[in-house]
Amino acid sequence: MAYDLITMGRIGVDLYPLQTGVPLAQVSAFGKFLGGSATNVAVAAARLGRSTAVITRTGDDPFGAYLHEALRGFGVDDRWVTAVPGLPTPVTFCEIFPPDDFPLYFYRQPKAPDLEIDARELDLDAVRDARVFWITGTGLSEEPSRTATLAALAHRDRAGTTVFDLDWRPMFWKGADGSGPAAAARPWYAEALRHATVAVGNLDEVEVATGLREPHAAARALLAAGVELAVVKQGPKGVLAVDRAGGCAEVPPLPVDVLNGLGAGDAFGGALCHGLLSGWDLERTMRYANAAGAIVASRLECSSAMPTPDEIEAALTAGAVR
Repeated sequence: MAYDLITMGRIGVDLYPLQTGVPLAQVSAFGKFLGGSATNVAVAAARLGRSTAVITRTGDDPFGAYLHEALRGFGVDDRWVTAVPGLPTPVTFCEIFPPDDFPLYFYRQPKAPDLEIDARELDLDAVRDARVFWITGTGLSEEPSRTATLAALAHRDRAGTTVFDLDWRPMFWKGADGSGPAAAARPWYAEALRHATVAVGNLDEVEVATGLREPHAAARALLAAGVELAVVKQGPKGVLAVDRAGGCAEVPPLPVDVLNGLGAGDAFGGALCHGLLSGWDLERTMRYANAAGAIVASRLECSSAMPTPDEIEAALTAGAVR
């Protein structure tokens, strides 16, 4: 079966405080959720009716077993989610200070299993046949995940839609020559962009990829680097999408009372894939993805908060998330 979407990248357990506006040291109750950017994108697209799968790795431990159970519950194929003996499943904590402060604390030591994805274990034919293939910047940060990600991109050879989520997490990168994480990442980002047809990222992420922060200039630089569509998320200013054919859409965000903004980008990504698969024009796709992100930002959870088509349409009709 050719999947609508295969994602490749992070997975882990998100432990979200059930109290907002409280420092982590004082939180007494947490909720346990499936997490990881690439994994949440697959969940978001599955909630919209798409057939999805994720390529990643967990620890051989109870948290790893929980993640398999959660993926199946969300309708995401977990056949390419394998265990790495000796490494723990990653755990991520956050603090919630609405509307715009959500510190993250990653526990991925001594190494995250999702960075142990090996090119020799990939089902490259399935990767090539997927209608959309989604990779992330974090997958390029260490070996063997870096080689596996680039091997998948090379084998796919721009078949269908290949999305590069710029996904900038500087704490995962080590500058071998002391030049800093951005300088270490930029050559690998450039290599991935050669194989991608879509690039998506926020202002910090496009700056890492291109050296430019002004949205229109960064979008043009991403197109020049090889993609057909550049999507630049601008926070409160909305989202900009520019394609190689000259199309351009810049749409404002949907008004929302933010509770937890951490899952909004993943919801946006899943809805973006849904719009691309549906053949919608740029403006409709961006408005739909914005609405999906706004809905999740209004909720505490991430993966379990991904919206249904009816919820997105209702938000678009209302002109706000209520």
